[in-house]
Amino acid sequence: MSGTKIWLRAETKPAEARSALTPTTCKALLDAGYQVTIERSKQRIFEDEEFSAVGAPLVEEGSWAKDAPKDAYVLGLKELPEDDFPLEHVHITFAHCYKQQGGWEKVLSRWPRGGGTLLDLEFLTDDTGRRVAAFGFSAGYAGSALAVKNWAWQLTHPEGELLHAETPYANQDLLIESVKESLEAGKKKAGRSPKILVIGALGRCGKGAVQLAKDVGIPESDIIQWDIEETKKGGPFREIVEDADIFVNCIYLSAKIPPFVNDEILSSPKRRLTVICDVSADTTNPHNPIPVYAITTTFDKPTVPVKLPASSTKDPLSVISIDHLPSLLPRESSEMFSTALLPSLLQLKDRSNARVWTQAEELFKEKVATLPESLRT
Repeated sequence: MSGTKIWLRAETKPAEARSALTPTTCKALLDAGYQVTIERSKQRIFEDEEFSAVGAPLVEEGSWAKDAPKDAYVLGLKELPEDDFPLEHVHITFAHCYKQQGGWEKVLSRWPRGGGTLLDLEFLTDDTGRRVAAFGFSAGYAGSALAVKNWAWQLTHPEGELLHAETPYANQDLLIESVKESLEAGKKKAGRSPKILVIGALGRCGKGAVQLAKDVGIPESDIIQWDIEETKKGGPFREIVEDADIFVNCIYLSAKIPPFVNDEILSSPKRRLTVICDVSADTTNPHNPIPVYAITTTFDKPTVPVKLPASSTKDPLSVISIDHLPSLLPRESSEMFSTALLPSLLQLKDRSNARVWTQAEELFKEKVATLPESLRT
């Protein structure tokens, strides 16, 4: 058989139900002459049979390492399973190793050691520098949903009891219904809606966070929208702590900036803030602008309590920092992302002449060059 080969690997991250390809985009690739192989998956929102119905062959979960042809593009979303064997294939994925996140050297070094290449989905951009495909809107939407639920939870459950586990929702309507139910319980206890402050409100992620707040009935007067103009003076910002119940961070961090909040600000006797949702989830980034927590949270344990200064109010404060928030709405977020990515995937058959891919490969080479020599071979 001829044609460019794409091998969709099964995701292994717990509760990751999204997919880089959907049955719709898979069919579009097949119709364009691509060979598309789909690994079976027990956790993907799309049933295996939805892919076989459009003509894609199914193979065993996790079989890419030994069975994928060497000239196949291995496509996935979240990080590969933790291992150390060298990688021979070209991988298209979010690797989370270009901004010196924790353990980045070990992750990145697997490709040069195996002669493979990483084409990182986070850094695929068009001619204007805008990402060709992103989960930003869905991430902001889901993060805002969990933040509102957590605000209500703190009011309606015993002190110290953290928000219970969340699982993916089959569709957006079910998520909205669940958040509204929590919100009404919280409003009944507090006698008001929460004030929610979104930083990065003009971006994809921020727009998603704001939209969720509107969809569940939070008045626009209680939705504070900040972006570059409001933050250009540099933090920390007392307004976040004293004027909002919920702070949703939606910025794309590309350089060191002053923190948005810190222990000094949190010590304010006027603190109103009880929920932080760090959608950006730059937990291990040395420049994390929310340096009041140190672990990434999960859908099993969505929040982590913040240790507050002694002078702070006694109200609780917890952080949500889940690095795959869009998986809360896996079907909608996958369809949105994969549809946006499809035009670039259709350029893989002539990759050497496709700017989006040549630029991604050049960036890979630049990042590899920053590795210690001992990790490149």
